[in-house]
Amino acid sequence: MKSYESKLTAKENPFSLTFGKEPFSFIDQYKQNTEIIDSFLSPNPAYQVCMLTGVRGSGKTVSLTTISNEFKKHKDWIVIELNQERKLLESLTSELCDKEKLSNIFQNTKVSISALGFEIEVNKQAPFTDVVTILDKLLNKLTENKKKLLITIDEVSSNQNIKEFVAQFQIFLRKNYNVFLLMTGLYENIYELENEKTLTFLYRAPKIEMQPLNLSLIMHNYQKIFNLADDEALKMAKITQGYPFAYQVLGYLCFKNNATYDQVIHEFDAYLEDFVYEKIWVGLSEQDRKVLIAMAQTINTKVEDIRDVLGMASSNFSIYRKRLLKKGIVVATSYGHLEFTLPRFKEFIERNM
Repeated sequence: MKSYESKLTAKENPFSLTFGKEPFSFIDQYKQNTEIIDSFLSPNPAYQVCMLTGVRGSGKTVSLTTISNEFKKHKDWIVIELNQERKLLESLTSELCDKEKLSNIFQNTKVSISALGFEIEVNKQAPFTDVVTILDKLLNKLTENKKKLLITIDEVSSNQNIKEFVAQFQIFLRKNYNVFLLMTGLYENIYELENEKTLTFLYRAPKIEMQPLNLSLIMHNYQKIFNLADDEALKMAKITQGYPFAYQVLGYLCFKNNATYDQVIHEFDAYLEDFVYEKIWVGLSEQDRKVLIAMAQTINTKVEDIRDVLGMASSNFSIYRKRLLKKGIVVATSYGHLEFTLPRFKEFIERNM
């Protein structure tokens, strides 16, 4: 197969290997994003907390950015992005005080920030110094003025900053403040967070799992960028299995090397392994790995054959099956069958068994 000429040969590579950055060649996770946007914009939202979960490279951060940008277009919405490694309540207070568009709302509210913390004076009352009290006053003002606040936190884990913040956020919800929280995280981190005994309300919050990209859209983009025939573009799309990071990597390598997909397949494998698969593999339990190795060793996708390789009873196997499904590493394509969701993950396992 000969190399093909890209329509964008003289231009910048339209694909990106940077996690979380929206590349030029971008396919929107439209269904998941729209579900969240429509719910938050509803006059009576069904929920005010939502979590996006999925494997590394599944598009969580890009979706978070897309949703944030949509709400920034609405004049009645304030969007604040927080870093979980910092004190979140203090960070949120500081960000609110720094927003120019809120100056009219807080015109009778004097806030000073020093190295020692915050101080707030409302309508010439005695100043408050407790950050939760200050934040409560600010959010109450926002709600009175029909403003809504969207807070986003990317890649959460069950650390003390997050636990303190989410516990307090629950109180703000009980006070009917116009506050909304959108978080992303790996399944295991979300699971650990919602199992904190003081944060069980997170069980009721929707957890939206990132879905594969539409293969037809991937095919169309590859076809347009690389000037491919239908069958070649479809073969290229199928290699990615709809995995967003794989879509970017394969396109990036073909564009960079002016090569066909089969000419860069080994480099493609190396990128997936170094950027994602090694991290996923290290984060699995020993028994999870054994199940995946057994999957790689079976000729077909039947659960019965996988259990035979492991010598494992059905009741025990179902525990690991459920966990791997939740992690987004495998998918139940039909009753009694499991397949890998990640492109060429089977080959990765075979190389590293």
